[in-house]
Amino acid sequence: MFDSTYLSSKFSRRDLCKVAVGSTLSFMLPGFDLKAAQKRGPERQKSVIVLWMGGGPSQLETWDPHPGTAIGGPGNAIKTVVPGLQISDMYPLLAEQLEGMSVIRSMVSKEGDHERGTKYLKTGYRPEPTTVYPALGAIIIHERPNKSLEIPQHISMGNTQYPARGGYLGGYLDAFRVQDPGKNIGNMRAGVGSPRQNRRLENLDIVSQAFQKGRTIQTKKTLHQSTIDRALTMMSSEQLHAFEIEKEPDSVRKAYGDSSFGRGCLVARRLVEQGVHSIEVNLSGWDSHANNFTGHQTQAKMLDPAFSSLLKDLKARDLLDSTIVLCIGEFGRTPKINPLEGRDHWPTGFSCIVGGGGLKGNVIIGETDPTGKEKKPTEPVQIQDLYATILQNLKIDYKKELISPIGRPLALSDGTPIEKLI
Repeated sequence: MFDSTYLSSKFSRRDLCKVAVGSTLSFMLPGFDLKAAQKRGPERQKSVIVLWMGGGPSQLETWDPHPGTAIGGPGNAIKTVVPGLQISDMYPLLAEQLEGMSVIRSMVSKEGDHERGTKYLKTGYRPEPTTVYPALGAIIIHERPNKSLEIPQHISMGNTQYPARGGYLGGYLDAFRVQDPGKNIGNMRAGVGSPRQNRRLENLDIVSQAFQKGRTIQTKKTLHQSTIDRALTMMSSEQLHAFEIEKEPDSVRKAYGDSSFGRGCLVARRLVEQGVHSIEVNLSGWDSHANNFTGHQTQAKMLDPAFSSLLKDLKARDLLDSTIVLCIGEFGRTPKINPLEGRDHWPTGFSCIVGGGGLKGNVIIGETDPTGKEKKPTEPVQIQDLYATILQNLKIDYKKELISPIGRPLALSDGTPIEKLI
């Protein structure tokens, strides 16, 4: 978030209340740089978009098909613009937009439970009772805050049971949640006219000052004042327009698809343009213990247009060189097809797509056994290795140690960067 301590030190609570309605606070913010947000190409400060596939998509029905085999199911594979790369035929639009992206077919995890697997894949650390680890997006904002932003810097869109959290870095780094992106975000604008809103804010000022008397330590711990300051700044900011897609051409909105995920991907592109550096777009519904094949067809109808349009848009606007896009879930699905025409949890040898932001593109890492007999893939990759790669690419020292609330030194990532992607 923006630096609320700066605001508090330079302006009284009453000043903030009066200014917050009907005008922006961008002129108050240190380092506000519109030109930086408008930069394109490699010189632009980098952003990360995570397309989170909640429930665990099948690698065999997405990025690692094995048609014509006992484990392949009824689907087929199609060629892509990346030489030697084939993906499921459910993704014809995406197949044309994968230039510069890479596929890892050998992701491995030791967690086969949804909650534990999600926390591990979102943080790079296996869950443990004594420490709540921060998500990748929280680490990025902690290490590279954008103080010119008046809207949240870490944003999660779409429905998810386990959103990205700030962990031991602090609740202020939790992702700002937008349940239904592209629609009206509730309580973002004042519901009354300026005079009445000003009176309300003045009354809030009185209540807040009374609350803080004798509670200095408590208010600092709960971020009481800074939360109010950030909310007021965001409510009056023109940057909120990044969440509004009504002015986008009909053809663009149609290309992304009229689903929560499709709208979320379009908003993600707009947020990147605004200078937001950490964005998560969720597409749940991949847990296919039954009816795996029809279920994945339904999911593909949302993922294919949205993902392909996002990549196409980022390239057209010269933003892909400064934006890492990662599409991943908490694990994959079993090669074996169960009696319910489903696939079960499979944390060994699943797939993801990653690229942009200066990462090496058109790379295929790892192979899985087309017979399904060999569990281990070639060139296994752990999530901490992928996150170490991303952090290094962002010029963040992934080996940097921070001290947890219980005094334990913890590295941002204990992985090793993937040489093939550097």
